[in-house]
Amino acid sequence: QVQLVESGGGSVQAGGSLRLSCAASGPTTCMGWFRQRPGEEREGVVYLITTTSGGGPYYANGMRGRFTASRDSAKNTLDLQMDGLRPEDSAIYYCAAREGRASTCSWNFKQYNYWGQGTEVTVSS
Repeated sequence: QVQLVESGGGSVQAGGSLRLSCAASGPTTCMGWFRQRPGEEREGVVYLITTTSGGGPYYANGMRGRFTASRDSAKNTLDLQMDGLRPEDSAIYYCAAREGRASTCSWNFKQYNYWGQGTEVTVSS
């Protein structure tokens, strides 16, 4: 059982930046960030392969450029730097992880079985 603890998030004005961090308690195959806006399905932001062979980060469509993921293998963390935030980026952001084959890692939230508690990001115009 892997536990994920998120930190960061908060409220900023449009154009501002926030940094989210996720710490995993054990080994995983991949970790990612997802977000869910009110009334919408959870969507992938970025994921990467956390095994020694590595891979990624892989950004979902429209996420590259303003969002930057970085991993610290020694600390077993995955950070998400968010710049140029827009009101439409407001959502609950979740860290997720899974074990198993790396080929099953994707932006599909249904592939992940470990989830953080979520952290809210609010961007005002």
